[in-house]
Amino acid sequence: MTTGKNPLPSNNHASDYEVGYGKPPTDTRFKPGQSGNPKGRPRGSKNKQPKLNEERLKGIILDEAYRDITVRDGDRNVTVPMAQAVMRALAVNAVKGQHRSQRLFAELLGSTERENKQMSDEWVQTAIAYKVEWNEELQRREALGITHLPAPLPHPDQVRINFKTGEARIQGPMMKEDVVELEKWQDKRDMWAQELVEIDNDLETEEDEGIRKLLLDDKAHAQKILGMINQVLDAIGYA
Repeated sequence: MTTGKNPLPSNNHASDYEVGYGKPPTDTRFKPGQSGNPKGRPRGSKNKQPKLNEERLKGIILDEAYRDITVRDGDRNVTVPMAQAVMRALAVNAVKGQHRSQRLFAELLGSTERENKQMSDEWVQTAIAYKVEWNEELQRREALGITHLPAPLPHPDQVRINFKTGEARIQGPMMKEDVVELEKWQDKRDMWAQELVEIDNDLETEEDEGIRKLLLDDKAHAQKILGMINQVLDAIGYA
């Protein structure tokens, strides 16, 4: 006689097999040769040797050096890269009078400053050579009447060298994309400058106080926008 309920599954386990913790039913266990994670990492993939063009250890070192950690700074916790935390601890120990830390910190600081000075000197020498060579080339073009060749980017006049400070910088666009962007900002500056001129002309002839107030508001807005554009151009040396 049926009761209308699903019958219980038959139990085919051996009578002496105890089901419990660590002993799942036989029909729910993985079959021999079947992986429990068929889409997982292939066996041994983590232990493969790096390719000839890989420097895996350097990548590991850099990952660890710039991994963020939380350190105590006075009465608060701050998050800094591991390398910064190590250097901070070294500097603190040097201040406390630990001779080994003092010597190591001085060596690291001196080495860093020498490398920076060398890079700066090389950059200045490169800028000087670039400026001299392109000036000579532009003078040659002018003497021969050559006008169809494009001007260099950056232009030698835009390479500024301060011999007092030993610094060199480029004041102007360095690529064609920079020229396009620069021209867009210059066009915007000219447009807002013209807007200011027109507002000032209207203010000279307008007598209605309500309209004058609107014009003054427009003028303040135009001056604000123009100031922002000039800041952008000033940042790239073209204010």
